[in-house]
Amino acid sequence: MHTDGACRGNPGPGGWGVILRAAGTEKELCGGELQTTNNRMELTAAIRGLQALKVPCRVHAYTDSEYLRAGMTEWLPQWKRRGWRTAARKPVKNEDLWRSLDELVARHDVHWHWVKGHAGHPDNERADALANRGLDSRLQAETAQ
Repeated sequence: MHTDGACRGNPGPGGWGVILRAAGTEKELCGGELQTTNNRMELTAAIRGLQALKVPCRVHAYTDSEYLRAGMTEWLPQWKRRGWRTAARKPVKNEDLWRSLDELVARHDVHWHWVKGHAGHPDNERADALANRGLDSRLQAETAQ
């Protein structure tokens, strides 16, 4: 699973993109929101990708978001122990999405990998293009109304 999020302005309109690949098949997903942040779109991409899996799977999740990778591999257990508070005792930002992602990850065997963004990694570039497509589609839908 390759994921990416995009935002024009932060906050501003945003999009998310996912590439799922298994057993020689691929699926692309994307979407967007009118008012969001880049971090929320990064989390949403991972959530939507995991939601698309029909059975428990071993997942290698690739992201250019250190926020997402570190959140899942380092910070999440501490936040949960502290009642969804940071080390500074402040509420965890994007708690709703972190909780959703935590539930989804519990159904699978997920291994998180960080890749450098905008550095020519083909699947990361495709996920970025999907995120921007999702953002543009959402903006077009809004102006069509």
